[in-house]
Amino acid sequence: MIFFVMDFELLLCFLSSGAATMYVRYKIVLEQNNRSAFLCRYFNSVSLAIGIIGCIGMGIVASFQETSVTKVHDAGALATFGCGVIYILLQSIISYKSCPEWNRRVICHIRMSISVLSCLAVFPMIACASFAGIGTFKCEYGVQPSPYHQASAVCEWIVAFGFVTFFLTFIRDFQVGITIDCPCNDV
Repeated sequence: MIFFVMDFELLLCFLSSGAATMYVRYKIVLEQNNRSAFLCRYFNSVSLAIGIIGCIGMGIVASFQETSVTKVHDAGALATFGCGVIYILLQSIISYKSCPEWNRRVICHIRMSISVLSCLAVFPMIACASFAGIGTFKCEYGVQPSPYHQASAVCEWIVAFGFVTFFLTFIRDFQVGITIDCPCNDV
């Protein structure tokens, strides 16, 4: 029971950090848009909502095993990967719209490349997972795993690493510089 509580706390921490990152990005874009009006008012909010749905899907995937409650696990995976890919695609569009004032063109290209790669990987991931079917999850010595399951797993990891890499491109955006102007008086 103690292990379950610790795993749940770790899961909650992980999910909230993803949602917190999305919320911080939302607030940064909101403030930038208030200053230079480069974006439709609702675009940023829709992006945040889709991202949060993806985080909730991640919680569902982690909470329901693939072999025990397959339909719930698959729905969570679809929410995670589907909404995640849409989120990073929308954020890439936001980056281009805010360029050059708030983003460098090279960062926009990197973000869009990651988004396109993730979009291209999510479709075969879903198709191969549906062809793999149920019962191919066990790895037994001497038994060759399903090529569909292998292809789905490879695409799943491509999308997952795409998400991580995409979030790493926010590092520059999240850095804050504070300048304090303090006149020195001779005593």
